Amino acid sequence: MRFPRDCLSAAELRVKFDQILPHLDERRRRLYLASEAIAMGHGGVTVVAAASGASTATIARGISELTATPAPTERVRAPGAGRKPLVVTDTGLLPALEALIEPHTRGDPVSPLRWTTLSLRTLAAALTDQGHPVGATTVGHLLHALGYRLQGTAKTNEGTCHPDRDAQFAHINATATAFLDVGQPVISIDTKAKEWIGNRDRPGRTWRPGKSPITVDCHTFVTDDQPVVIPYGIYDIATNTGWVNVGTDHDTAEFAVESIRRWWRHCGRAEHPDATRLLITADAGGSNDPRHWTWKKYLHSFASESGLQITVCHYPPGTSKWNKIEHRMFCHITANWRGRPLTSYQVAIETIAATTTRTGLTIGADLDTGSYPLGGTVTPAEFHALPITPEPFHGDWNYTVAPCAPHPAEQALTHRKPDPAVTQMLTDPALTGMSRADFARLSAVSEPYWDALAEAAFHRRFHRPRSYLHPQTSSVDHFHRLLTALLRRRRAATSTLLAELLGVTRTNLSNQFQDGHRILDLHRIDVSPLPGSPARTLEQLQARLTPATRAEDQLRQ
Repeated sequence: MRFPRDCLSAAELRVKFDQILPHLDERRRRLYLASEAIAMGHGGVTVVAAASGASTATIARGISELTATPAPTERVRAPGAGRKPLVVTDTGLLPALEALIEPHTRGDPVSPLRWTTLSLRTLAAALTDQGHPVGATTVGHLLHALGYRLQGTAKTNEGTCHPDRDAQFAHINATATAFLDVGQPVISIDTKAKEWIGNRDRPGRTWRPGKSPITVDCHTFVTDDQPVVIPYGIYDIATNTGWVNVGTDHDTAEFAVESIRRWWRHCGRAEHPDATRLLITADAGGSNDPRHWTWKKYLHSFASESGLQITVCHYPPGTSKWNKIEHRMFCHITANWRGRPLTSYQVAIETIAATTTRTGLTIGADLDTGSYPLGGTVTPAEFHALPITPEPFHGDWNYTVAPCAPHPAEQALTHRKPDPAVTQMLTDPALTGMSRADFARLSAVSEPYWDALAEAAFHRRFHRPRSYLHPQTSSVDHFHRLLTALLRRRRAATSTLLAELLGVTRTNLSNQFQDGHRILDLHRIDVSPLPGSPARTLEQLQARLTPATRAEDQLRQ
């Protein structure tokens, strides 16, 4: 008998079959022998039949079953065999796990793990204590099945959105385009986070020889004399260049303007020799806050020195990450000095100056050791003399500082002298609830308090008219300001009627009621409102006077 090439002999097959066939049932023996015959090729059926003792018909049947469409495999184990999953045997496991996880996202203050790090072992221990014995590995599988993944925080919440946010972005874009189209410079400015100088640990990693990291101090205590760098950056949008003024004192408005001045002297003037105007885009906070008068004062000083007409556009609050300097310059500086301690000022400056990109960004840097003390102030007269022109759209965010000399200070307005007859009528005890002598004493005693309140309002930058902030320029003297506040509290007359009688605007008068009420509370003046509605006309007011005062009015008329 000839055997196919590379096939086992009949004796070898017999040994093999004697070991395997006893462990198989009839159908599996038939299929196994058929598979061996097919593998041997021509003549394989005869060889397998001789070695196994099975008939050739049985092997041929097996070949037919193998080549036919396979039927579904029947179960070997009985239905329901094997250990059930924990979620089946313990139906309360998943709800208990979700109760531990979800309060961290829903803010449930009564969760037992509200302030605990949710590791798998912590969750497993908490579930076991609640009567659901489970291991940390199983907790991980259950969390994945529920759709949970390990995730970090995402900086996406911007807080309250200003209603004019998009409109301000459109205004900045249109203004910058108009400047660039006529060849005028446009810069983006901001202060990068301060960095401490020393052999301190810094975030990030850098390539080093294996097992030889840069060694830094274990403890990084901050002392009063700890050196610090304050990088103030200026990014020129047209030329794709930057400048960083590395300060060592404080991030004040004076330092911010000095940084712009240094940029102009070192590279701005050379790159824009024909510039007559300058557009600055900045955040709405920090040292270049538009609400700081010192920022605008020093900005005018720079405009006068350079001869540039400076236009400033501030980004809306909470949108500083859209400032171009953030994602065109500062991000590359951060990446360049990652994992590298800033051991000296020179290291910080050289690292900044060495920052480049494939798009051609180059950055200059210089050390500024100047002193910029905190607490600088600007008087109202100095501020209102500055040649600042607010834009029609959001003048608090968009304004232009001219290089011309400041306007002469405005002359203080003289106090308006109301008609003595009107004062006599308004101080009637029936309206004020006190005698004229008592009210005169209250006015004299409280005048210093009023001036102090007005000065405090000025320092808090209240958005109120200048005539209110400065007592010497108010159109109404203290006596009549306090009188109108008392009459309003007594509901003797409306604000419109009182303003008409004193010859001032209703807005000018209403702005002073708040501090008038504070003075009345300070001196514990018990004021009870008059019955009925406040008088809207002169006739209604005269009807509330005492008989003697009404007689005087009739004789006067």
